[in-house]
Amino acid sequence: MKIEIWSDIVCPFCYIGKRKFEKALQNFGSDKELDIIYKSFQLMPDIQTDPSLSIDDFLAREKGMSLEQARELNRQVSQQAATLGLDYQLDKAVVANTFQAHRLLQYALSQNLQQQIKERLLQAYFSEGKNIDDRDTLVQLSEEIGLKETEKVLAGDQFTAEVKMDLLEARQLGIKGVPFFVFDRKYAISGAQEPSVFQDTISQAFEEWKSEAFQ
Repeated sequence: MKIEIWSDIVCPFCYIGKRKFEKALQNFGSDKELDIIYKSFQLMPDIQTDPSLSIDDFLAREKGMSLEQARELNRQVSQQAATLGLDYQLDKAVVANTFQAHRLLQYALSQNLQQQIKERLLQAYFSEGKNIDDRDTLVQLSEEIGLKETEKVLAGDQFTAEVKMDLLEARQLGIKGVPFFVFDRKYAISGAQEPSVFQDTISQAFEEWKSEAFQ
C-alpha cells in the first residue's frame, strides 16, 4: 500500500510529524507491505538562500512579528521536538531555498535511498546548521548514506520535472500546509498528529487495501 508524504526540509513540524509517523509504524506489523514516498513541497518557493540571516530574524520579518516573539516560537517548537528525541539547534539553521534538496530527494527515490537521505537532510538542517542549498553539502550528505552521482545529477536539470510535478499535484489536491500524509489515495492526515491517529488511519487504509487486493 502506498503512503505519500508531502513535506519540506525546512518545516519544523515535518520532522516532528515524521517521528510521530515512525512511532505509529513501530506498532504496525505489516510495514514491509507499505510503500512510503516523500513528495516535494516548498513552503516558500521564492526564498533566497542567505547564510548571514538568522532564522529568528527571518521568521520575524516573514510573519511580521517582533524578534522576541520569533525567538519564543522557535524555542517552543524546539521543546516539542525534544520530546521526540530531536535536537533542534535553530540558532545555527541556515535560511535556504529547498528546491535543489528536493531534486536530491527525487534522485534518491530512484535509487531506493530516499528514506535515508530524507532523514539526513532534516538532521543536517535542524541540528547541524548545514546549508541545504549548497551543492557540496548535498554531495557530502549523499556520500554519507551511499548515494552516488549526486554531483553529476545536480549539475544538470535531472529530476527538476519530478519536483515540479509534485508541487503541481499538491496544488491540485488542495494541500496548503505540510506535513500532509495520503494513504492509498483514500485517506489523508494533515499536520504532525499523534502516533495513535496515524496508527488508526494506517490500519484502516491497509485493511481496505488488502481486502481489495484479494478480490
